[in-house]
Amino acid sequence: MIETEPTIEMTPLAGLRSYAGNARTHSRKQVRQIADSIRRFGFTNPVLIGEDGEIIAGHGRVMAAKELGMAAVPTVKLAHLSAEERRAYVLADNKLALNAGWDTEILAIELQALIDIDFDLSLTGFSLAEIDLTLDQAREASPDAGEGEEDRIPDLPHSAVTQTGDLWQLGRHRLLCGDSRLETDVARLVGGEQVDLIFTDPPYNVPIDGHVGGLGAIKHREFAFAAGEMSPAQFTEFLTTTLGNAAASAKDGAIAFVCMDWRHMRELLDAGGAVFSELKNLCVWNKSNGGMGSFYRSKHELVFVFKIGAASHTNSFGLGETGRYRTNVWDYAGITSIGAKRMEELSMHPTVKPVALIADAIRDCSRRGESVLDVFGGSGSTLIAAELCGRNARLLECDPAYCDTIITRWQSYTGKRASLADDGRDFDAVAQARALEVRPVPSSKQNKEKRRGR
Repeated sequence: MIETEPTIEMTPLAGLRSYAGNARTHSRKQVRQIADSIRRFGFTNPVLIGEDGEIIAGHGRVMAAKELGMAAVPTVKLAHLSAEERRAYVLADNKLALNAGWDTEILAIELQALIDIDFDLSLTGFSLAEIDLTLDQAREASPDAGEGEEDRIPDLPHSAVTQTGDLWQLGRHRLLCGDSRLETDVARLVGGEQVDLIFTDPPYNVPIDGHVGGLGAIKHREFAFAAGEMSPAQFTEFLTTTLGNAAASAKDGAIAFVCMDWRHMRELLDAGGAVFSELKNLCVWNKSNGGMGSFYRSKHELVFVFKIGAASHTNSFGLGETGRYRTNVWDYAGITSIGAKRMEELSMHPTVKPVALIADAIRDCSRRGESVLDVFGGSGSTLIAAELCGRNARLLECDPAYCDTIITRWQSYTGKRASLADDGRDFDAVAQARALEVRPVPSSKQNKEKRRGR
């Protein structure tokens, strides 16, 4: 027992020496984390030393202090310990803290509270994957979490409220009804920021009719462009332009996930080689059932993983040590899965991706609070995935009807209201104001003719 009250003294680093038998290791990454904590919160935990200046507890803090250029650190001398007790306490001080657990419900609340005030969560010591896992598990355990709600997509409207050029604010997300081929439209969408990640699903230059749609029972609108009318050279140019505009708005080191089917791998690789600095990997979405096709039914789609620039990229999963074991084969049920909702799902959007697939990709290569760009917004799955993951979505979609679908889908999922960025009117107010001038949703043919005239 301590007979005298311990006092804190400032001791020069030159007067301290490490314990040769210290079994605790400190990586460079962890020392930097400790240094960041000291820089933000101060040196709040004194180093425990013996009368001879040998460190008993606080080796990592001393290493961080040296990295910060400190000359002295606060210390407490444990003169009452025998040599045997000192040896045992070196182990106990490190091990006892590891024996504690976490109340994950409270932990999620505390992490979310820090997120809400935009606090740097890296200072907590938790990794990106640990934070995402904790918050995702808390969300899934919530009684308000509806099963499959994130994948529910409203029907296309008969008359579009959105008009070309509209920029919508959806909470922390933005949606522009514009053209991904136009650099000015992408620049307007991102508003001068550099996005941290790209996830986008371009049209595959394949006609929807005959390739998608429940053996003819479901009819979809053809895409406004790249719906089978382009030659290989034209499609390569289209991808080079649109992906180039996206990459120009991304930060150095950003990862770009680009979906494509096997028919147009060559065009995407050619475009990607011109736009991106590196092909990092090729991921395969392995669906639960085969889709349409005569010479082998297609059971997979491809997700090309490109890198922009030379800076280091975000990797939250590593080799699975964080609890997120990720490979380049992604197993998620597709909309062709047999079930009661199959036809309903097929009618939603011709090439819809599961929100879970997109959300996991977003978690892999971005941090909470960062921005995700999708220049082919479609039905808005990237936006819903970003909402789930605490990221900021930036969506560009050329079709006013699909813009309405994205807005309606997000409003239904979150209970919040979208508003025009220019004047602040919410979606319902704009719909009411435009009711007398609302035009029928243009046909795919009209969309194509309009775009050829641009």
